[in-house]
Amino acid sequence: MEAQAELAKAKARVAVSSRWIVPAVLLALLVAAPFVLSTYWLKLLTEVLILGIFAMSLDLILGYTGLVSFGHAAFYGLGAYTTGILSVRLTNHAGITLPAALVVAGLAALVIGYLSIRTSGIYFLMLTLAFAQVLYAVAFKWTPVTGGSNGLSGIPRPGLGIVPGGGEITPPENFYFFTLVIFLLVFFGLRRLVNSPFGHTLVGIRENEARMAAIGYDVTRYKLAAFVIAGVLGGLAGVLNTYLNVFASPAQLHWTTSGLVMVMVIIGGAGTLVGPVLGAALVLLLQNAVSSYTDRWPMVMGAVFIIFVLVARHGLVGIWRAIAARMGW
Repeated sequence: MEAQAELAKAKARVAVSSRWIVPAVLLALLVAAPFVLSTYWLKLLTEVLILGIFAMSLDLILGYTGLVSFGHAAFYGLGAYTTGILSVRLTNHAGITLPAALVVAGLAALVIGYLSIRTSGIYFLMLTLAFAQVLYAVAFKWTPVTGGSNGLSGIPRPGLGIVPGGGEITPPENFYFFTLVIFLLVFFGLRRLVNSPFGHTLVGIRENEARMAAIGYDVTRYKLAAFVIAGVLGGLAGVLNTYLNVFASPAQLHWTTSGLVMVMVIIGGAGTLVGPVLGAALVLLLQNAVSSYTDRWPMVMGAVFIIFVLVARHGLVGIWRAIAARMGW
């Protein structure tokens, strides 16, 4: 009996230690990336982190709450344009442009969410799409402010106000670490959120909304809170994208952007936090690899998406879990 107990304790210790090995190795690789990657690959990895934040924000309402939004690009574009307009007309100080963009995205999410979550299913999807398309039309037509179809260019590089000229995060390596810190804060913050009673309530709403309402939960308030949090994080991704490319475009508000981030979440694995990040990495890498050979890369992405929906409905995370179960890990 004692030998079996010791064996069980040893297996438990191995399980706990192995649980942290992979995250520790990944974190070490992310920290070491600027020292081994070229400028092109470092920028690509920075984009993966930004789109990972964007995908995780959608996953909070799609994967955990069960709200299928097709207008999540609205907050991404609002964050991008707010940052760009303030940087051009007021200041490029990240301590001003970043919080202001988050406030704008949060207020927009509050209004859109308040009007949308009272519906469900296809009606919720179409209503969020309509709001995003209205904002897209505004950005496309309001040329004096947004640059119209040409986008908003000439955006100065962001600064933190530490040195004159604000060039602290202009070098690719500095901006990568700036983005990495924000990514880690978002990832672990969302991880804490979804594992909290609030997160468990969102999952309960996803599984059976009527039952959660029957036992006394204010379902509408919980869904609105999740929608606002997702909107703020979507705006954060838009801010970082503008910081990276010093450019804002109406395409960031278009429904195709909402569709692309939804593909990232589904391919990676909805209802997980790692999945959307993996999906963002796969989509971005495929897009860059295939587009260098053909202009019809959307067809390839469509085929990949169809394969995942038909064969691996739980995405990359589901595939990994199946392999781990088969191997007895």
